[in-house]
Amino acid sequence: MSTDPPFRADIVGSFLRPPALKAAREQHAHGVIDDEALQVAEDTAITELVQKESDAGLRLATDGEFRRSWWHFDFFGGLDGVDIVELDHGIQFQGVQTKPRGVEINGPIGFSRNHPFLGHFRTLKDLLERTTGATPKFTIPSPTVLDFRLEPGHIDSQTYSGRDAIVDDLVTAYRNAIAAFYDAGARYLQFDDTAWAYLCSDVELEKARDRGIQTDGIAERYASLLNRILDGKPDDLVVTTHVCRGNFRSTWISSGGYEPIAEQLLGVVDYDGYFLEYDSDRAGGFEPLRFLPQGEKTVVLGLITTKSGELENIEATKKRIDEASAFAPLEQLALSPQCGFASTEEGNVLTEDEQWAKIREVVAIADDVWR
Repeated sequence: MSTDPPFRADIVGSFLRPPALKAAREQHAHGVIDDEALQVAEDTAITELVQKESDAGLRLATDGEFRRSWWHFDFFGGLDGVDIVELDHGIQFQGVQTKPRGVEINGPIGFSRNHPFLGHFRTLKDLLERTTGATPKFTIPSPTVLDFRLEPGHIDSQTYSGRDAIVDDLVTAYRNAIAAFYDAGARYLQFDDTAWAYLCSDVELEKARDRGIQTDGIAERYASLLNRILDGKPDDLVVTTHVCRGNFRSTWISSGGYEPIAEQLLGVVDYDGYFLEYDSDRAGGFEPLRFLPQGEKTVVLGLITTKSGELENIEATKKRIDEASAFAPLEQLALSPQCGFASTEEGNVLTEDEQWAKIREVVAIADDVWR
């Protein structure tokens, strides 16, 4: 079994918020408890979480994103020059819509070392050093998500002339973020990314064009953006990405196999690993994995769904891993749930017991396949 990330049995990041934490966040929102009391509730929940991650057999641990409301907006809102604003619509999933929030650029984009996520990481790292000794994994949204989700009219014209003009500052901000997390002790970071999955969907590409995005050559532009950020990162820092097709209350957004993006994403972008969702027919076949270069890059197969509590058939899952190995070497593959269990604080439609049964299943299958 691999002793370095991504691990043969890995996770995307988020977990269902326990009832006590949900109650504390609700009380905080209504002014019943203060920031300090909320932090105590978060610390307690995260301490319990990392022990459960260890008990399930994981070699890594996340904080479950317990300090966040959203997988992406909380990070973006902490950047210099970026505000999270209310829109007249949310993000449309299958049959349900999120809260009406969006990104607005109101000044020069930057990453400062007082970004709250740095403190969140340090707390997780210190906790793991005192307790389970697991490798801390920390997730942030990819810069491509900020670009892809920008609505028309949401860039301050006195700061930037348009969408293309934000790229240089966005690259600098993320390079500074990587350096800051590394200096804080991070050695395993993940860029969570919905944009690449939407590039596989004609429906989502049409919506992007309606937002003023030039979709011709967009995969090449995104690959260039990411490689500028990853260029020169420390050799002992593992940076992976999770390509998400939408995860909100067990619903989804995007359909379409990885063929349109695989050559750029797997073959060009300098990530160390790729968490790819393969829990449904919407993801297509494993053929795009042929673009994974031979070497040290890893594709983490998201064969275990987080959208329901029903456990997958173990032998059927092993068979799918074997099928994937026809297109990428088995030693460059790993296994994880298809997504997090709670990309937003609302969470998916399954119980905590079902959630942990899924994690134990991932570990058991990985132990057998890569023993």
